[in-house]
Amino acid sequence: MEVRARSGSGGDHLARKRGGNAEFQEHRPYYPGDDLRRIDWLAFARTGEPMFKLFRSEEDVVVRLVVDASLSLEMGEPKKLDVAKKLAAAIGYMALAGSERTQVLAAGNGLSRVSEPTRGRATLPKLLRELDRITADGGTDLARAIEQTVMRSPRPGMLVILSDFMDSGPFDAAVSRAAAAGHDVAMVQVLAREEIEPRYDGDFALEDAETGAIVEVTMDAAAIEAYLARLNKLLLGLRAIAKRSRATYVRVPNDEPILSAIRRFVARQVD
Repeated sequence: MEVRARSGSGGDHLARKRGGNAEFQEHRPYYPGDDLRRIDWLAFARTGEPMFKLFRSEEDVVVRLVVDASLSLEMGEPKKLDVAKKLAAAIGYMALAGSERTQVLAAGNGLSRVSEPTRGRATLPKLLRELDRITADGGTDLARAIEQTVMRSPRPGMLVILSDFMDSGPFDAAVSRAAAAGHDVAMVQVLAREEIEPRYDGDFALEDAETGAIVEVTMDAAAIEAYLARLNKLLLGLRAIAKRSRATYVRVPNDEPILSAIRRFVARQVD
């Protein structure tokens, strides 16, 4: 997993090219898509297996996983929060396997939980425990959580935001500021299938999961069309933020296989 963060501090960030201040760290198996120039051909000749060379450089990057823990993430089967945590676990594993430092942060009305950064495959159980401790509670102020994450980051890294992004706050400005500060931003939006393809008909009393407010609505073709128009506006807005900030944006229905979503994340797609 390549990280594009800009940082000027010393450390063990994996280099993306040979030469300069990079020094050899270790081998790992070659995966399709890896840079062929970094295959160790002597090791390949000895073992018959293509091995990829990892290097250390002078940068130390932290991959920060900001997981939205608001009650709106309790929706769906499986729950959006469970899907977000599985995605965070997969991204975190890739970072740890690449010798990046990894940190878990829970977003509520600001940051509600912050773990210490860890490094190396051996710390994966700790990362999984930190994710398991995140539970949905109350509302969310995603902009505040992003800004607090940036403020407490001594140097830029990769900032992965996992949320449904159904937040009325100005998170778009917070994402832009994070990118301007040098962070490599990735937005992973998790939505329930019924949010993407609503199939309701009749009169309903809907309760806001975060505020408890009750709204009585008649779900007919016109109401669904109006809802889908607002949802599409949100999706187009996230896409525009990603393009403006050179960020990744992956939209994940809760019934999509995790591997499929992770492939798009690694490919740095803008859905």
